[in-house]
Amino acid sequence: MKIRHVIEAQQFNKELLEEIFREAEEMERIAFSGGSDILRHNIMATVFYEPSTRTRLSFESAMLRLGGEIVSTENAKEFSSAAKGESLQDTVRTLQSYSDIIVLRHYESGAAKAAVEVATVPIINAGDGSGQHPTQSLLDMYTIKQSFCGFEKLKVALVGDLENGRTVRSLSYLLAKYEGVKIFFVSPECLKMRDDIKEYLERHNVTWEESEDLSEIAPEVEVIYMTRIQRERLLDRPDDYEKAKGKFVVDKKIIDSMKKEAILLHPLPRVDEISVEVDNNPRSMYFKQVQNGLFVRMALLKMCLIN
Repeated sequence: MKIRHVIEAQQFNKELLEEIFREAEEMERIAFSGGSDILRHNIMATVFYEPSTRTRLSFESAMLRLGGEIVSTENAKEFSSAAKGESLQDTVRTLQSYSDIIVLRHYESGAAKAAVEVATVPIINAGDGSGQHPTQSLLDMYTIKQSFCGFEKLKVALVGDLENGRTVRSLSYLLAKYEGVKIFFVSPECLKMRDDIKEYLERHNVTWEESEDLSEIAPEVEVIYMTRIQRERLLDRPDDYEKAKGKFVVDKKIIDSMKKEAILLHPLPRVDEISVEVDNNPRSMYFKQVQNGLFVRMALLKMCLIN
């Protein structure tokens, strides 16, 4: 099944999700067997207006492992024509002359949709402000599927900066596709999940609760999804940042209270919300998430350019 663009989590139905997961499993085999040349002669442009380590490098590694080539700018906000005032759409019109697919990270919510309006090549949203991060949510779901073989009736805690967290927004949309899922929003009062996500879950008959007590929720769930308090999104709200930072920390006490089969996830980078003392706990899956990001992004590149 071919994918034209990857813009938001809502575009994926269960059938397409399963196909992406099957492709990711095949990409895992390819990655560990020396790679492939199926994307030979294809060029990917990675255009990042915000900093990134995992997303940008995993996309670039994915393209190289499939035999393709890359052109890249890591800080497009300062070191591209954007610094001269060029619009995003004009940048896209230019880059599609040089590449077969564009991976875009931007500081404004909705930037990927704006890019698609003028694009003649596939656009992959690698994060747009506090909007969405669909490829992260796909690799999150793939990691959960590996642990539980499915999603029905899972209880999932989303923890941290839920107001500004694009990863938890995208993950909420995908979890809502499965029956019996229950979501716990665990956040400071000042950084609660926005109403549009709550209303979406209610329309899709997904049960959710809010809490400010991680220690109370941790024993109840199969998945804890931690996020950092995003200082860069709170520059004009320093008091809220001070209230929120360090409020939720997974340490040995918290992780030992989790179910034996439960898993701990984090999109990374972490600051202080997961203690390094739990890194070797079998429930800690965040570095497995990083590796899964490579396989899922290889799958998406193939499905955008070949399938």
